[in-house]
Amino acid sequence: MDTASFTGFLKTLCIIILIYYAFKFAMRYLLPMLLVKAAKKASENFQQRQQDFYQNNGNTNSSNNTYQDTESANTGKVPRSTKVVGEYIEFEEIDKK
Repeated sequence: MDTASFTGFLKTLCIIILIYYAFKFAMRYLLPMLLVKAAKKASENFQQRQQDFYQNNGNTNSSNNTYQDTESANTGKVPRSTKVVGEYIEFEEIDKK
């Protein structure tokens, strides 16, 4: 049966401390660079999606909006919804005595 030696304990402790400081160094200097890179990539992805959206939907929406604007300008009325939602119910407060 092998017994634990003091030198083995010191080696293990040194390795743990070395790993701790290497991890701390990596988190302090490498992680911010990785986060900046990820933020730039997300920003570029968002801008690309926004440009694609405006290119795909911008032409059709602009023609519909101009039609609605000219129609409301010609009649002088603002288009309103004709959907009936429901009737108004008035509630009264009841005092408990």
